[in-house]
Amino acid sequence: MADVPGAAPSVAPSTPAPVKRTVSSVLRSAEVDTRLLGMLAALVIIWIVFNIASNGLFLTPRNLWNLSVQTASVAIMATGMVLIIVSRNIDLSVGSVLGVVGMFMALMQQEWIPQTLGLGFNHWWIWIIAAIGGLAFGAAIGLLQGFLIAYIAIPSFVVTLGGLLVWRAVTFVLAQGRTISPLDSTFQLLGGGPKGSVGDTVSLVIGIVVCIAIVYGIVSNRRKRRRFDFPVRPMWAEVLIGTLGCGVVLGAVWVANSYPWPAGLATQFAVANGITEPPGGLIIPTGIANPVLIALGVAALMTVLANRRRFGRYVYAIGGNPEAAVLSGVNTRRVIMMTFVIMGVLAAVAAIVSTARLNAAVSGLGTGAELSVIAAAVIGGTSFSGGIGTIPGAVLGALIIQSLVSGMQLMRFDNPAQDIAVGVVLVFAVGLDQVLRRRAS
Repeated sequence: MADVPGAAPSVAPSTPAPVKRTVSSVLRSAEVDTRLLGMLAALVIIWIVFNIASNGLFLTPRNLWNLSVQTASVAIMATGMVLIIVSRNIDLSVGSVLGVVGMFMALMQQEWIPQTLGLGFNHWWIWIIAAIGGLAFGAAIGLLQGFLIAYIAIPSFVVTLGGLLVWRAVTFVLAQGRTISPLDSTFQLLGGGPKGSVGDTVSLVIGIVVCIAIVYGIVSNRRKRRRFDFPVRPMWAEVLIGTLGCGVVLGAVWVANSYPWPAGLATQFAVANGITEPPGGLIIPTGIANPVLIALGVAALMTVLANRRRFGRYVYAIGGNPEAAVLSGVNTRRVIMMTFVIMGVLAAVAAIVSTARLNAAVSGLGTGAELSVIAAAVIGGTSFSGGIGTIPGAVLGALIIQSLVSGMQLMRFDNPAQDIAVGVVLVFAVGLDQVLRRRAS
């Protein structure tokens, strides 16, 4: 249409320039934690390299099943270490606490309860009392150390360094250097092994339930965001995350079910139950080990505590800005003390898993575990500057640490070489954290 004389010339509407899509923008829109994604990529690379170097031994069902069991105790304690470090503290005593609590529970089962109450060894409820006593003992240790740190204002490094020495000495004094073994037969099932696993059917049911929970969580979170007019992830991202999550869960279940009982143990089972063995031998799938289920349950509870409860928000607030947290009315001393109580309880849970797996308590149990636990938390993205850290990241960090150790053991590296590798990875993780924080600021 021609312009009207004397009127302003018409301007054709301009088309908006196409938005350039980059990898970083796609990840931001999908709300993907790039550091967690990088850790997953690093784990995959580690597995591939060790599998090639070990001529295919690393990625076998047997080794992966053992790897999951070996990771459990470190992962359990790493979830508590996240809260400790997030609150700008440190706990160097977790390995010694694991050792003293493990010795305490072993003596309860072997000597104290049978001699005091006149019950025979392997009485059905001795292991229950021992486990409850161990959890209470761990909580008491955490309460003592937390009180000294929070209310007496002794630095956590000093208190827990003293705890590392004191509780290691107490472990030796309790048993005078003896090895306490065997332990209650039911208690041993908490440590894994073919009999300490849930089997293929229960493992598959657990996997399906977890997949349903993943899908439900994604749908529920999306509905809540829409209800409060919060931005939501693109649908393709929701579908991709749900698919990958369920794929990892079902893949882990498949690996666990692919690992059969040892032939000799399967034969004993067949004889005891009157089963005729087929020509190729009786194949009994092992399934998910009990320590792995315990570790996953602890990780789920700690994730809820850190992200969905007031206590967790207080811990992150203290780590982010202690002065602001005090001015906001947060009882910082009580919160810090409770983080150490939780750490003591988790060290006791790890002691249950470790002693049950070994079927013994030794004076050196847990020696050096504090380094693996701290490394797992830091590699998982927990910052020593406080206020930053995730529970899933710590669990993944524990898996990375144990994968390095397991791979080097398959390749027959000695202990010094393993320590060097873990130390290099720890320093690299802390350095990367500092670089990222400087860029963000």
